[in-house]
Amino acid sequence: MNAQLSKNIWQEAWEGIKKNSRAKIAFYVMSSIFLFVIFGPLLSNYAYDFTDWSYLAMGPSLSNGHFFGTDSLGRDVFVRTLYGGRISLLVGIVSTIVSLVIGVTYGVIAGYVGGKIDAIMMRIVDVLYALPFMFFVILLMVFFGRNIFLIFIAIGAVNWLDMARIVRGQTLAIKNKEYVEAAQALGVSTWDIMRRHIVPNLLGVVVIYMTLTIPQVILVESFLSFLGLGVQEPLTSWGMLVKEGAEDMQNMTWLLMIPGAFLATTLFCFNFIGDGLRDALDPRDR
Repeated sequence: MNAQLSKNIWQEAWEGIKKNSRAKIAFYVMSSIFLFVIFGPLLSNYAYDFTDWSYLAMGPSLSNGHFFGTDSLGRDVFVRTLYGGRISLLVGIVSTIVSLVIGVTYGVIAGYVGGKIDAIMMRIVDVLYALPFMFFVILLMVFFGRNIFLIFIAIGAVNWLDMARIVRGQTLAIKNKEYVEAAQALGVSTWDIMRRHIVPNLLGVVVIYMTLTIPQVILVESFLSFLGLGVQEPLTSWGMLVKEGAEDMQNMTWLLMIPGAFLATTLFCFNFIGDGLRDALDPRDR
């Protein structure tokens, strides 16, 4: 039953994307960007940290193999943009998964158990909401060190509050359904009811939230990198490339325009895909 439900959710999601022209175009563009950042570096002869002393701060050119030009250190912008895309997308996806695991678990427990436990758990969420989100992330980065894996965990661990509230609200509605009451009457354990009946029926909300959270997380990582607290050299990300481009934008506009275009396109695509999924899967529209 759960497998069939999951299959139907994904079918409805795909049908929703196909019916929404903007979401469909965004899906294909986003798929192309994914493939490009993964396999694109194979088209270049340069490594992301290689310095070409013959071409320092040179504009885009096909003749010398620097398709997007070079930076002030002679590093290939084409390869660095694609490697930066890998980091930014990885941060977005992994951090979103971390926030979903925490938020869904927290929200399902609070909504299904209810009572004083629900009240206490949601007051904790309210308190955490009062804390400055970005300041908390920066504090974690400064205290524990600027490690790329810590970026995944830090952003995801403080970005789950919205998901917890959304899941709790949906759980409160689902737990009064007939099939849940029937499972309770049959003596099914609380854990099995949440795992088999509550969580599978939250897939639609979770999928929508994931597509809308990934761009938010990418923006957070980009802002941290812009402040110098994100990914560290020799690795890079779109946020770091935008920061470097902003410093030399008067003399080397391509350093800002190219990674900025990739970043903006990715954010737009995820938001359009999220709109299409919301139209198809939002339970309020059913």
